[in-house]
Amino acid sequence: MPQIQLPEEIECFRDRMWNRDPEMRIEDGIAAERFVERVGFASALTDSRRPGPSLYIAVCGRRDAHTPRNVQKDPETRLAWTIKDELLRRGGLFYAKIKGNRSFLISRRLVPHFNTVFGVPRKQELHRLSEPARDILKVLRKEWELSTGDLRRASGINNRISFNRAMDELQRTFKVVPTDVVYDPKFTYIWSVIESRFDAELKLSMSREAALKEMARSYLVSAGMTWRGELARVTGLSSPEAGIGNWGLVDEGVATRLAAGVYRLSELPITVHL
Repeated sequence: MPQIQLPEEIECFRDRMWNRDPEMRIEDGIAAERFVERVGFASALTDSRRPGPSLYIAVCGRRDAHTPRNVQKDPETRLAWTIKDELLRRGGLFYAKIKGNRSFLISRRLVPHFNTVFGVPRKQELHRLSEPARDILKVLRKEWELSTGDLRRASGINNRISFNRAMDELQRTFKVVPTDVVYDPKFTYIWSVIESRFDAELKLSMSREAALKEMARSYLVSAGMTWRGELARVTGLSSPEAGIGNWGLVDEGVATRLAAGVYRLSELPITVHL
């Protein structure tokens, strides 16, 4: 997708809201958690080639941050990765893969909304989850917490690709979350059911339309303006679902529709000074 040219005032607004400024760059886990709580949700390690707020870009503190080829020797990438691990262990934010292979950070207040849209109710698991995913979930509900290797053995899924695909499915449907990451003696995640951290949030119910509107609100408040397909691309929503959310904001007077799929925050200041 070609890079969209946004008005400079919108880029400046995003610089401030998404910490894309050297004076606002994130240097520790506490600042990172506050950042995600403010914007609502953010990618963990994507760079400026993808839209939306990103922990990695906020660590770099610049608009044009690009991940280098040799990430192991890059101090900004190492810091972003270290902070990501700290956030995972702290448990104040939802951290998992919900879109492709990219990890996502979601504030606790928006977990019910994302769960409403992407989650699978327990009574529908038999029909909507794959058999490997159900096997893994059965083991975790019994053991509560296991490393990746132990979970694969206990679930009886010997094929690594099938296991990884099922784990991605369970993260995407808000069933499991990583609760720790271990590097010694070898790299592995520790997994648990999502109720171990977000039980209260999962009990909150709302309509799908209300959830979509709050997801759209969270993004527009931090982005200032969204171009066609941006919200869908950032969150993994379908285009019609993103449209429902944005139109809900228009009906409230929070957003103004400038063109098909293009929305702007109604009360965005004309000029934004960093």
